[in-house]
Amino acid sequence: MKIVLLGYMGSGKSVVGEQLATTLNYSFLDLDNEIEKNAGMPISNLFSEKGEIWFRRKENEILKEIIQQDPKLVLATGGGTPCYGDSSSFIQLEKDVISIYLKTSLDELTHRLFSETTHRPLIAHLESKEALKDFIRKHLFERAHYYNQADLVIETDGKPVNAIVEIIVARLF
Repeated sequence: MKIVLLGYMGSGKSVVGEQLATTLNYSFLDLDNEIEKNAGMPISNLFSEKGEIWFRRKENEILKEIIQQDPKLVLATGGGTPCYGDSSSFIQLEKDVISIYLKTSLDELTHRLFSETTHRPLIAHLESKEALKDFIRKHLFERAHYYNQADLVIETDGKPVNAIVEIIVARLF
């Protein structure tokens, strides 16, 4: 079984994914890291030098390559991965793939991401908490349709990583 974690940036996909993979004795990959390795540069540079359209095409291509490889895999996707191209339908239709949406509230995402704006290219230009909250609100509205197509939805607010992993394992097995 392949487990694909979906959710907005800051929802915990990478942290939860690593711990979930360890718990299940699965491989773990972070899609953003794999894109960086493949392209030979950080995502922030890819966005600024090649543009978002190029990035989304590369993201879709690498997503498909990864999912068709390792049968025991936990994959943390980027926040926008399921929203572009045919990524969402590919994830849903691929055999032995379970998608999990790590659903995190607007307030929690704003709290988690405000101190990280300089490290995340999509929000680096936002200087106030209110501007960040408005940006996230707009994205969540646009992306909810894709996120909610996941096989499982796990609420993450107020839960430590190990509790989220336990909930996922209980729901899967």
